[in-house]
Amino acid sequence: MFTPLTPLRCLDRATDLYGNRVGVVSGDRQFTYAEFGERCRRLASGLGRHGIARGEIVAYLSFNNHQLLEGYFGVPQAGAILLPLNVRLAPVELAAIVNHAGARMLIFEEEFARVAAELRAACPGIAHWVAIGRTVEPAGLNYEELIAAGEPERADISSIDENAVAELFYTSGSTGTPKGVMLSHRTLYLHALAVMTLYVQVESMVYLHTIPFFHANGWGGPQALTYLGVKQVMVRRFDPPAVFRLIEEHRGTDMYLVPAMANALVNHPEAGRHDLSSMRRIFIGGAASTPTLIERVERTFGCRCFSGYGLTETAPVLAAAIPKAGLTFSSDEERYRRQAMTGFPVIGVEVRVVDQAMNDVPRDGRTVGEIVTRGDHVMEGYWRDPAQTAEAMAGGWFHTGDMATWDEEGFLQIVDRKKEIIISGGENISSLEVESAIASHPAVFECSVVAAPDDQWGEVPAAFVVLKPGQTLTAEELRAHLEGRLARFKLPKHVFFRQEPLPKSGTGKIRKAELKETLWAGKAKRVQG
Repeated sequence: MFTPLTPLRCLDRATDLYGNRVGVVSGDRQFTYAEFGERCRRLASGLGRHGIARGEIVAYLSFNNHQLLEGYFGVPQAGAILLPLNVRLAPVELAAIVNHAGARMLIFEEEFARVAAELRAACPGIAHWVAIGRTVEPAGLNYEELIAAGEPERADISSIDENAVAELFYTSGSTGTPKGVMLSHRTLYLHALAVMTLYVQVESMVYLHTIPFFHANGWGGPQALTYLGVKQVMVRRFDPPAVFRLIEEHRGTDMYLVPAMANALVNHPEAGRHDLSSMRRIFIGGAASTPTLIERVERTFGCRCFSGYGLTETAPVLAAAIPKAGLTFSSDEERYRRQAMTGFPVIGVEVRVVDQAMNDVPRDGRTVGEIVTRGDHVMEGYWRDPAQTAEAMAGGWFHTGDMATWDEEGFLQIVDRKKEIIISGGENISSLEVESAIASHPAVFECSVVAAPDDQWGEVPAAFVVLKPGQTLTAEELRAHLEGRLARFKLPKHVFFRQEPLPKSGTGKIRKAELKETLWAGKAKRVQG
C-alpha cells in the first residue's frame, strides 16, 4: 500500500495518541496536542478561505512562539509553502528574500510592525498581511481571526503530493547570496524519522526550542518531536537567565544550541543559581564545537553533550557524535574529543569524504577532502535557481563545501570550509583546529581565526580573541599556551584582542569574512599584532 510521506502524519499521530498531553508551552499559554492540532488545522482551512492557493508561499516574521510552530503543519496542510524569515536581517535583506521567493502572505508579530511597513513598500507581491498580537498596520487581519475563520478539518493524507515543496528556507548567506532551499513533504517526513533515532527516553522528554525556528537546527526538530508527543517549550528569544528558568520550571531534558549560545550559558553567573539537574542531552551544531566547550557544557548542566552536523540543504541533520556501538574511551579527555567531532551519518543518508576527482580519501583521520552526501533528506534543489542546483548536485551527490577527514570508525571531523582554509607557504592550516586550541585557554571567551596577508608566506593565521570578564592575556602568553598543542607554522602570527563580541550572522555564526576584510582591505596596510 502506498501512503504519501508527509509531516502531517506526525501531527495526526500526536493528536491520536497524545491528545490530552500538554504538547506546546509558549509564554503563559499552553496547549494539549488535541488543542494544538485543532489550531493547525484551522490555520490550514483559514489560509484557503483568505485566498492562499496551493503552491503559494506564506512567510512568517516572528520569534519562537506557538503561532510559528502551528505554521509548520497548518501551511503544508493548506498545500502552501512555509517560509520562516530570519528576524535579525535588515529590511532590505528581508525584502530581497521575500521578493525572490514570491511570498503571497506575511504573518508577523506585532513587534515587527515597523519592519512589515517597510516591506509593504518594497514587496508588492505580498497580498495578505496578518498580525500576531494586536492588529497593527500594515495588517488587515489578525492571526486569531485567521484561525477562527477555519474549520478543524483533518488532512486527507492520500491526496498529498509527497514530492511537493512544503517548506522553503534561505541559507545564511555566509558564503554568498542567500539561496532558497526547497524541502518536500517526503524529505521532511524522512528527516523526522532519522532524527527520532537520536532521541532517548522520549516518554519523559521535555524539549526546549532554544534555537530560532528560522535557523536550520531550530526547524529540524518540530516534526519528530510532535510525532513522539514530546512536550515542546518555546524559548521566544535566547537569553541565558530565561533558559535557566525554563529548564527549572518545566524540568527540561533536551535542547539544541549553537556554540555561541553554549558559550554564553556556561559563562553566565546565573548558571549555578538554578536547578538544572533534569537536563539529559544537549546537542551543539550550526558551527564547529571544541572538546573544551563540550566539557564545560557537561559540567555546567550535569548531562551529556554531543556535536551534530548538518546544513539547510540536508533538512538539516546529517551526522551526530553520539555513542557508537563498540567504541570505548580510554579517558574523559578522549570522550570529549570524540563528542566534539562532526560524528557519523544518521540513518537515511550516505556520506563520503572525497578528493577533487570524487575518489574517497583514506580513512586515516588525517587526509582532507570534501564532504559529499546523498539520501532521503537532501533538498530538492534551490528555489528558482537551476544552475546553482546543478552545480551543488553534480555527479548525483550534494557537495557541502565542508572540508573534513574521516577515520576507520566512520567519524567525520570538519577542518574548515573550502574558502576558509589558510594556505601558508604551501601548507594547509585548519582555522577550526587553531580556534579549538585557543579556546582551551581558560581566559578565552570566544575566538575566530582567519587568513592574514604575509609577504613571505602568502598568508598566515590571525586570531581575533575576546576574553572573559576580568581576565587578562597577552599575545605572548597565548602563543606559549599553544606551544605543544599546534605545530609552529600553525601558531597565529597576529593576535587581536577585542572588547566587543565578534560579529555574528543572524544564525549565530561568526562572520569570518567581515573579520578577514579588515586585514585584506587595500592590502597595502601592514597587519599589526
